[in-house]
Amino acid sequence: MQQNTGKVAVIGLGSMGLGIAKTLVRNGWDVAGCDLSASVREHLIEAGGAAYDVPDAAANGRSVVLSVVVNARQTETILFGENGVADGMAPGSVFVSCATMLPDAVRALAARLEERGVHYLDAPISGGAKKAASGDLSVMASGTAEAFECAGPVLAVIADKVHSLGDRPGAGASVKMINQLLAGVHIAAACEAMALAAKMELDLEAVYKVIRGSAGNSWMFENRVPHILEGDYTPLSAVEIFVKDLGIVQDIARTNHFPAPLSAAALQMYLAAAGAGMGKDDDASLARVYAQLSGAQLPGDDT
Repeated sequence: MQQNTGKVAVIGLGSMGLGIAKTLVRNGWDVAGCDLSASVREHLIEAGGAAYDVPDAAANGRSVVLSVVVNARQTETILFGENGVADGMAPGSVFVSCATMLPDAVRALAARLEERGVHYLDAPISGGAKKAASGDLSVMASGTAEAFECAGPVLAVIADKVHSLGDRPGAGASVKMINQLLAGVHIAAACEAMALAAKMELDLEAVYKVIRGSAGNSWMFENRVPHILEGDYTPLSAVEIFVKDLGIVQDIARTNHFPAPLSAAALQMYLAAAGAGMGKDDDASLARVYAQLSGAQLPGDDT
């Protein structure tokens, strides 16, 4: 197996990818990033990395390529599309896929890449932009021992927890979907609760303080409610992410003849938010949908 050279590529410099790239630079790695946005590329250059607008240029000579994009279609394009990385990756190098997608899609992509002698690590991530920037992500990974060995030094820098979930790609994606089911439902519940509190004309700051110390608290409640209190829906995690992810959850549930009514109900609220023009806004925007439906007044709501 090719030894790690200290050179890594990060494809996709969104809120998570840019944080990961900067964390690696800060820890002494030679980082090449790729993104379509010139302004985002400039942020990485200012941090000490190199940046390109096509994937194969960023991946050239890199033994580890991290793909931090949204879905299977984008991952396939990065690998096998025009200016894709697959042809230029050396045997024994590793492609680390952080996208959330169906397990079957993971296995299909992994098989195509492994035919070329390149390892594929199925490694969805959780923790948000803040933990990406601090190197404290949680990684749900599955793949061969060789893939873990090659990617290990990079994962040790970007993650606080690396969960090894099996020796075949697909298990990481499956566990990530369980996480996304819970996360999507918890956000929807938090938004519903705070919008109801607003409808009851309660002190929302006091409600937040009480719930944080009570049994009804959750990580998502604690993390997302401040966005509602501040009336700031700048997208740290967009509504459209959960339209996609809870849609995948429903696909998996249907395939397995499994009832999933709570995630189905939450999905409808994300779809409502997207349909109301909030798809690219923060996922805490579900509170605004509840407010519009009920006439509740939220902070920052001038209507």
